Amino acid sequence: MNQVIQSLHMNGGTSETSYYANSSFQKRVILETRSILDEAILNILPKMYNDKLRNTIGIAELGCSSGPNALLAVSYILETIYNKHCESSSSVTPDILVFLNDLPSNDFNTLFKDVKSFCDELKRTKGDGFGPCFVAGMPGTFYGRLFPSDSLHIIHSSYSLHWSSQVPPGIEETNKGNFYIAKSSPPSVITAYLNQFKKDFGVFLECRSEELVNGGRMVLTLQGRSSSDPTSKDCCSFWELLALSAHDMVLQGAIAEEKLNSFNIPTYLPSPEEVKSIIQSEGSFTINQLETFHVNWDGSDPKEDKKSMTNMLKSSHSIASIFRAVSEPLLANHFGTEIMDALYGRLRERIAEYATKEKTEITNLVINMTKVEKKI
Repeated sequence: MNQVIQSLHMNGGTSETSYYANSSFQKRVILETRSILDEAILNILPKMYNDKLRNTIGIAELGCSSGPNALLAVSYILETIYNKHCESSSSVTPDILVFLNDLPSNDFNTLFKDVKSFCDELKRTKGDGFGPCFVAGMPGTFYGRLFPSDSLHIIHSSYSLHWSSQVPPGIEETNKGNFYIAKSSPPSVITAYLNQFKKDFGVFLECRSEELVNGGRMVLTLQGRSSSDPTSKDCCSFWELLALSAHDMVLQGAIAEEKLNSFNIPTYLPSPEEVKSIIQSEGSFTINQLETFHVNWDGSDPKEDKKSMTNMLKSSHSIASIFRAVSEPLLANHFGTEIMDALYGRLRERIAEYATKEKTEITNLVINMTKVEKKI
Protein backbone atom coordinates (compact mmCIF):
# COMPACT_ATOMS: atom_id res chain seq x y z
CA MET A 1 0.00 0.00 0.00
CA ASN A 2 2.87 2.40 0.74
CA GLN A 3 4.21 1.96 -2.81
CA VAL A 4 0.80 2.83 -4.22
CA ILE A 5 0.54 5.93 -2.04
CA GLN A 6 3.98 7.08 -3.17
CA SER A 7 3.35 6.68 -6.91
CA LEU A 8 -0.43 7.14 -7.20
CA HIS A 9 -0.57 10.76 -8.28
CA MET A 10 -0.92 12.77 -11.45
CA ASN A 11 2.15 14.08 -13.28
CA GLY A 12 3.19 17.19 -11.36
CA GLY A 13 4.50 20.56 -12.49
CA THR A 14 3.37 22.48 -15.57
CA SER A 15 5.38 20.78 -18.32
CA GLU A 16 4.04 19.36 -21.59
CA THR A 17 3.35 15.97 -19.97
CA SER A 18 1.92 17.34 -16.70
CA TYR A 19 -1.63 16.89 -15.48
CA TYR A 20 -1.75 20.69 -15.31
CA ALA A 21 -1.44 20.82 -19.12
CA ASN A 22 -3.53 17.70 -19.86
CA SER A 23 -6.72 17.73 -17.81
CA SER A 24 -9.35 18.82 -20.34
CA PHE A 25 -11.13 15.49 -19.95
CA GLN A 26 -11.50 15.90 -16.19
CA LYS A 27 -12.71 19.48 -16.69
CA ARG A 28 -15.49 18.23 -18.96
CA VAL A 29 -16.53 15.74 -16.27
CA ILE A 30 -16.81 18.52 -13.67
CA LEU A 31 -18.79 20.71 -16.08
CA GLU A 32 -21.21 17.85 -16.77
CA THR A 33 -21.98 17.44 -13.06
CA ARG A 34 -22.36 21.10 -12.06
CA SER A 35 -26.16 21.05 -11.94
CA ILE A 36 -26.10 18.10 -9.53
CA LEU A 37 -23.53 19.86 -7.35
CA ASP A 38 -25.67 23.03 -7.34
CA GLU A 39 -28.73 21.05 -6.26
CA ALA A 40 -26.83 19.48 -3.36
CA ILE A 41 -25.55 22.87 -2.14
CA LEU A 42 -28.93 24.56 -2.35
CA ASN A 43 -30.45 21.79 -0.26
CA ILE A 44 -27.88 22.03 2.53
CA LEU A 45 -27.70 25.85 2.64
CA PRO A 46 -30.86 26.41 4.72
CA LYS A 47 -29.47 24.09 7.38
CA MET A 48 -26.20 26.01 7.43
CA TYR A 49 -27.89 29.36 7.88
CA ASN A 50 -30.37 28.10 10.46
CA ASP A 51 -27.70 26.49 12.65
CA LYS A 52 -27.11 29.21 15.24
CA LEU A 53 -24.38 27.18 16.93
CA ARG A 54 -22.12 27.26 13.89
CA ASN A 55 -20.43 30.17 12.15
CA THR A 56 -18.36 28.20 9.63
CA ILE A 57 -19.25 26.38 6.43
CA GLY A 58 -16.92 23.39 5.97
CA ILE A 59 -16.17 22.26 2.42
CA ALA A 60 -13.82 19.45 1.37
CA GLU A 61 -12.50 18.72 -2.12
CA LEU A 62 -11.14 15.17 -2.03
CA GLY A 63 -8.57 13.95 -4.55
CA CYS A 64 -8.01 17.50 -5.77
CA SER A 65 -4.70 16.88 -7.62
CA SER A 66 -3.26 20.14 -9.01
CA GLY A 67 -3.82 22.29 -12.04
CA PRO A 68 -6.75 24.31 -13.33
CA ASN A 69 -9.41 21.81 -12.18
CA ALA A 70 -8.30 21.62 -8.54
CA LEU A 71 -10.32 24.68 -7.53
CA LEU A 72 -12.95 24.55 -10.31
CA ALA A 73 -15.63 22.69 -8.34
CA VAL A 74 -14.84 24.80 -5.26
CA SER A 75 -15.44 27.94 -7.31
CA TYR A 76 -18.83 26.55 -8.37
CA ILE A 77 -19.74 25.77 -4.77
CA LEU A 78 -18.81 29.27 -3.61
CA GLU A 79 -20.64 30.85 -6.56
CA THR A 80 -23.83 29.02 -5.60
CA ILE A 81 -23.46 30.01 -1.94
CA TYR A 82 -22.82 33.62 -2.90
CA ASN A 83 -25.83 33.83 -5.24
CA LYS A 84 -28.09 32.34 -2.60
CA HIS A 85 -26.64 34.73 -0.02
CA CYS A 86 -27.50 37.69 -2.25
CA GLU A 87 -31.12 36.52 -2.32
CA SER A 88 -31.35 36.17 1.45
CA SER A 89 -31.93 38.79 4.10
CA SER A 90 -28.71 37.90 5.92
CA SER A 91 -26.08 40.62 5.66
CA VAL A 92 -23.07 38.44 6.48
CA THR A 93 -22.27 34.87 5.51
CA PRO A 94 -20.55 32.47 7.86
CA ASP A 95 -16.81 31.98 7.47
CA ILE A 96 -15.99 29.47 4.76
CA LEU A 97 -13.29 26.86 5.26
CA VAL A 98 -12.15 24.88 2.22
CA PHE A 99 -9.97 21.78 2.57
CA LEU A 100 -8.02 20.51 -0.46
CA ASN A 101 -7.14 16.84 -0.02
CA ASP A 102 -4.93 14.43 -1.91
CA LEU A 103 -2.22 11.90 -1.17
CA PRO A 104 1.06 13.28 0.21
CA SER A 105 2.75 12.56 -3.15
CA ASN A 106 0.46 15.08 -4.87
CA ASP A 107 2.03 18.24 -6.30
CA PHE A 108 0.78 20.55 -3.55
CA ASN A 109 3.43 23.17 -4.42
CA THR A 110 1.85 23.85 -7.80
CA LEU A 111 -1.61 23.69 -6.24
CA PHE A 112 -0.82 26.25 -3.55
CA LYS A 113 0.53 28.68 -6.14
CA ASP A 114 -3.00 28.81 -7.57
CA VAL A 115 -4.70 29.29 -4.19
CA LYS A 116 -3.59 32.90 -3.68
CA SER A 117 -4.89 34.04 -7.06
CA PHE A 118 -8.10 32.11 -6.39
CA CYS A 119 -8.64 33.90 -3.06
CA ASP A 120 -7.72 37.28 -4.56
CA GLU A 121 -10.22 36.79 -7.36
CA LEU A 122 -12.89 35.71 -4.88
CA LYS A 123 -12.40 38.87 -2.84
CA ARG A 124 -12.35 41.05 -5.97
CA THR A 125 -15.59 39.65 -7.40
CA LYS A 126 -17.56 38.95 -4.22
CA GLY A 127 -16.35 41.71 -1.92
CA ASP A 128 -15.58 41.78 1.79
CA GLY A 129 -19.17 40.95 2.76
CA PHE A 130 -18.82 37.38 1.50
CA GLY A 131 -16.84 35.00 3.61
CA PRO A 132 -14.10 35.30 4.56
CA CYS A 133 -12.84 32.17 2.82
CA PHE A 134 -9.92 30.18 4.19
CA VAL A 135 -8.21 27.47 2.11
CA ALA A 136 -6.07 24.72 3.63
CA GLY A 137 -4.31 21.60 2.34
CA MET A 138 -5.03 18.22 3.89
CA PRO A 139 -2.59 15.53 2.67
CA GLY A 140 -3.59 11.94 3.34
CA THR A 141 -5.58 9.02 1.99
CA PHE A 142 -9.35 9.41 2.04
CA TYR A 143 -9.56 5.71 2.87
CA GLY A 144 -9.28 6.81 6.49
CA ARG A 145 -10.27 9.76 8.70
CA LEU A 146 -9.13 13.20 7.59
CA PHE A 147 -11.26 15.74 9.47
CA PRO A 148 -12.83 16.26 12.92
CA SER A 149 -16.29 14.86 13.59
CA ASP A 150 -19.26 16.94 12.41
CA SER A 151 -16.98 19.55 10.80
CA LEU A 152 -18.03 19.44 7.13
CA HIS A 153 -21.20 20.46 5.30
CA ILE A 154 -20.23 19.63 1.71
CA ILE A 155 -17.84 17.01 0.34
CA HIS A 156 -17.02 16.89 -3.35
CA SER A 157 -14.78 14.45 -5.19
CA SER A 158 -14.32 14.07 -8.92
CA TYR A 159 -12.38 11.27 -10.61
CA SER A 160 -10.62 9.87 -7.58
CA LEU A 161 -12.75 7.14 -6.03
CA HIS A 162 -12.18 4.59 -8.78
CA TRP A 163 -8.56 4.47 -7.55
CA SER A 164 -8.05 1.79 -4.90
CA SER A 165 -5.88 1.87 -1.81
CA GLN A 166 -3.83 -1.00 -3.23
CA VAL A 167 -3.64 -3.60 -5.97
CA PRO A 168 -5.90 -6.47 -4.87
CA PRO A 169 -3.73 -9.04 -3.05
CA GLY A 170 -3.05 -12.37 -4.70
CA ILE A 171 -3.57 -11.52 -8.38
CA GLU A 172 0.08 -11.20 -9.42
CA GLU A 173 0.36 -14.80 -10.60
CA THR A 174 -3.11 -15.08 -12.14
CA ASN A 175 -3.52 -11.92 -14.24
CA LYS A 176 -0.35 -12.13 -16.32
CA GLY A 177 -0.21 -9.88 -19.37
CA ASN A 178 -3.10 -7.72 -18.22
CA PHE A 179 -2.92 -4.38 -16.47
CA TYR A 180 -6.52 -4.59 -15.26
CA ILE A 181 -9.53 -6.84 -15.67
CA ALA A 182 -9.67 -8.29 -19.19
CA LYS A 183 -11.55 -11.01 -21.05
CA SER A 184 -8.63 -13.33 -20.33
CA SER A 185 -8.67 -12.61 -16.57
CA PRO A 186 -9.87 -15.56 -14.46
CA PRO A 187 -12.95 -15.07 -12.23
CA SER A 188 -10.73 -14.89 -9.14
CA VAL A 189 -9.13 -11.67 -10.44
CA ILE A 190 -12.52 -10.06 -11.06
CA THR A 191 -13.67 -11.05 -7.57
CA ALA A 192 -10.47 -9.69 -6.00
CA TYR A 193 -10.87 -6.31 -7.72
CA LEU A 194 -14.53 -6.06 -6.69
CA ASN A 195 -13.77 -7.01 -3.08
CA GLN A 196 -11.03 -4.39 -2.89
CA PHE A 197 -13.46 -1.74 -4.14
CA LYS A 198 -16.14 -2.82 -1.66
CA LYS A 199 -13.67 -2.61 1.20
CA ASP A 200 -12.25 0.79 0.18
CA PHE A 201 -15.56 2.43 -0.67
CA GLY A 202 -17.15 1.13 2.53
CA VAL A 203 -14.32 2.64 4.60
CA PHE A 204 -14.64 5.90 2.66
CA LEU A 205 -18.36 6.16 3.43
CA GLU A 206 -17.87 5.29 7.10
CA CYS A 207 -15.19 7.95 7.55
CA ARG A 208 -17.10 10.67 5.71
CA SER A 209 -20.24 9.98 7.74
CA GLU A 210 -18.26 10.83 10.87
CA GLU A 211 -16.91 14.05 9.40
CA LEU A 212 -20.14 15.43 7.90
CA VAL A 213 -22.79 17.18 9.95
CA ASN A 214 -26.24 15.59 10.07
CA GLY A 215 -27.86 16.21 6.70
CA GLY A 216 -24.51 17.04 5.07
CA ARG A 217 -24.13 16.39 1.37
CA MET A 218 -21.65 14.48 -0.77
CA VAL A 219 -21.34 14.67 -4.55
CA LEU A 220 -18.99 12.01 -5.92
CA THR A 221 -18.03 11.42 -9.54
CA LEU A 222 -15.99 8.42 -10.59
CA GLN A 223 -15.22 6.40 -13.65
CA GLY A 224 -17.43 3.34 -13.92
CA ARG A 225 -19.30 1.21 -16.40
CA SER A 226 -22.85 0.90 -17.72
CA SER A 227 -22.70 -2.85 -18.24
CA SER A 228 -23.04 -5.46 -15.52
CA ASP A 229 -20.06 -7.20 -17.14
CA PRO A 230 -16.79 -6.06 -15.47
CA THR A 231 -14.84 -7.06 -18.62
CA SER A 232 -16.93 -4.87 -20.95
CA LYS A 233 -15.26 -2.45 -23.34
CA ASP A 234 -16.75 0.64 -21.70
CA CYS A 235 -14.48 0.14 -18.69
CA CYS A 236 -11.55 -1.98 -19.81
CA SER A 237 -10.53 -0.89 -23.31
CA PHE A 238 -8.04 1.81 -22.31
CA TRP A 239 -6.09 -0.41 -19.93
CA GLU A 240 -6.11 -3.18 -22.54
CA LEU A 241 -4.62 -0.80 -25.12
CA LEU A 242 -1.95 0.28 -22.65
CA ALA A 243 -1.12 -3.37 -21.82
CA LEU A 244 -0.91 -4.19 -25.52
CA SER A 245 1.42 -1.21 -26.02
CA ALA A 246 3.65 -2.57 -23.27
CA HIS A 247 3.52 -6.04 -24.86
CA ASP A 248 4.74 -4.50 -28.12
CA MET A 249 7.75 -3.23 -26.21
CA VAL A 250 8.35 -6.69 -24.74
CA LEU A 251 8.63 -8.00 -28.31
CA GLN A 252 11.13 -5.21 -29.02
CA GLY A 253 13.15 -6.14 -25.95
CA ALA A 254 12.52 -2.81 -24.21
CA ILE A 255 10.47 -4.36 -21.37
CA ALA A 256 11.15 -7.68 -19.64
CA GLU A 257 8.21 -10.06 -19.87
CA GLU A 258 8.24 -10.72 -16.12
CA LYS A 259 7.91 -6.96 -15.56
CA LEU A 260 4.84 -6.90 -17.78
CA ASN A 261 3.30 -9.92 -16.07
CA SER A 262 3.75 -8.51 -12.57
CA PHE A 263 2.07 -5.14 -13.16
CA ASN A 264 -1.56 -4.42 -12.24
CA ILE A 265 -3.40 -1.12 -11.87
CA PRO A 266 -4.95 -0.27 -8.44
CA THR A 267 -8.37 0.70 -9.74
CA TYR A 268 -11.91 -0.60 -10.12
CA LEU A 269 -14.62 0.76 -12.40
CA PRO A 270 -17.95 -0.18 -10.77
CA SER A 271 -21.46 -0.44 -12.13
CA PRO A 272 -24.28 1.72 -10.72
CA GLU A 273 -25.76 -1.37 -9.08
CA GLU A 274 -22.52 -2.14 -7.25
CA VAL A 275 -22.18 1.42 -5.99
CA LYS A 276 -25.80 1.53 -4.85
CA SER A 277 -25.47 -1.80 -3.03
CA ILE A 278 -22.40 -0.67 -1.08
CA ILE A 279 -23.98 2.65 -0.06
CA GLN A 280 -27.16 0.96 1.11
CA SER A 281 -25.24 -1.74 2.96
CA GLU A 282 -23.02 0.78 4.79
CA GLY A 283 -26.15 2.66 5.83
CA SER A 284 -24.88 6.18 6.60
CA PHE A 285 -26.25 7.89 3.49
CA THR A 286 -29.40 8.15 1.43
CA ILE A 287 -28.99 8.40 -2.33
CA ASN A 288 -30.66 11.42 -3.92
CA GLN A 289 -29.31 10.88 -7.42
CA LEU A 290 -27.22 8.18 -9.06
CA GLU A 291 -26.69 8.81 -12.74
CA THR A 292 -24.39 7.79 -15.57
CA PHE A 293 -23.06 9.96 -18.37
CA HIS A 294 -20.42 9.63 -21.05
CA VAL A 295 -17.45 11.71 -22.14
CA ASN A 296 -15.18 11.00 -25.10
CA TRP A 297 -11.57 10.15 -24.42
CA ASP A 298 -10.42 13.56 -25.65
CA GLY A 299 -12.85 15.41 -23.35
CA SER A 300 -15.48 16.13 -26.00
CA ASP A 301 -19.19 15.44 -25.65
CA PRO A 302 -20.33 12.21 -27.39
CA LYS A 303 -23.72 13.82 -28.07
CA GLU A 304 -22.00 16.22 -30.46
CA ASP A 305 -20.94 13.27 -32.62
CA LYS A 306 -23.70 10.96 -33.89
CA LYS A 307 -21.26 8.05 -34.03
CA SER A 308 -19.96 8.79 -30.52
CA MET A 309 -16.44 8.54 -31.94
CA THR A 310 -13.76 11.20 -31.71
CA ASN A 311 -11.71 12.20 -34.71
CA MET A 312 -8.55 10.25 -34.00
CA LEU A 313 -6.48 11.99 -36.66
CA LYS A 314 -7.01 15.14 -34.62
CA SER A 315 -7.24 13.76 -31.11
CA SER A 316 -5.04 10.67 -30.64
CA HIS A 317 -2.04 12.72 -29.50
CA SER A 318 -4.21 14.65 -27.04
CA ILE A 319 -5.80 11.47 -25.69
CA ALA A 320 -2.45 9.75 -25.15
CA SER A 321 -1.20 12.87 -23.34
CA ILE A 322 -4.27 12.93 -21.06
CA PHE A 323 -3.84 9.27 -20.14
CA ARG A 324 -0.08 9.73 -19.72
CA ALA A 325 -0.60 12.54 -17.21
CA VAL A 326 -2.79 10.21 -15.14
CA SER A 327 -1.00 6.86 -15.39
CA GLU A 328 2.69 7.63 -15.97
CA PRO A 329 3.81 7.84 -12.30
CA LEU A 330 2.56 4.29 -11.66
CA LEU A 331 4.09 2.88 -14.84
CA ALA A 332 7.37 4.77 -14.47
CA ASN A 333 7.73 3.45 -10.93
CA HIS A 334 7.41 -0.12 -12.22
CA PHE A 335 9.00 -0.05 -15.69
CA GLY A 336 11.39 2.89 -15.40
CA THR A 337 11.21 6.42 -16.75
CA GLU A 338 13.44 5.87 -19.78
CA ILE A 339 10.80 4.00 -21.82
CA MET A 340 7.83 6.28 -21.14
CA ASP A 341 8.11 8.33 -24.35
CA ALA A 342 8.19 5.19 -26.48
CA LEU A 343 5.40 3.49 -24.51
CA TYR A 344 2.95 6.38 -24.80
CA GLY A 345 3.94 6.92 -28.42
CA ARG A 346 2.90 3.34 -29.11
CA LEU A 347 -0.29 3.91 -27.13
CA ARG A 348 -1.14 6.87 -29.35
CA GLU A 349 -0.86 4.63 -32.42
CA ARG A 350 -3.08 1.98 -30.85
CA ILE A 351 -5.69 4.58 -29.83
CA ALA A 352 -5.90 5.89 -33.40
CA GLU A 353 -6.30 2.34 -34.72
CA TYR A 354 -8.86 1.34 -32.07
CA ALA A 355 -11.06 4.37 -32.67
CA THR A 356 -11.68 3.49 -36.31
CA LYS A 357 -13.66 0.48 -35.07
CA GLU A 358 -15.00 1.27 -31.60
CA LYS A 359 -16.59 4.01 -29.52
CA THR A 360 -14.16 6.14 -27.58
CA GLU A 361 -16.37 6.91 -24.59
CA ILE A 362 -15.75 6.63 -20.88
CA THR A 363 -18.69 5.91 -18.61
CA ASN A 364 -18.95 8.05 -15.50
CA LEU A 365 -21.08 7.71 -12.38
CA VAL A 366 -22.20 10.69 -10.30
CA ILE A 367 -23.80 10.23 -6.88
CA ASN A 368 -25.54 12.92 -4.83
CA MET A 369 -26.19 11.70 -1.29
CA THR A 370 -27.19 12.98 2.13
CA LYS A 371 -25.87 11.87 5.49
CA VAL A 372 -28.61 10.18 7.48
CA GLU A 373 -29.37 12.20 10.60
CA LYS A 374 -28.31 10.47 13.77
CA LYS A 375 -30.86 10.29 16.53
CA ILE A 376 -29.65 11.84 19.78
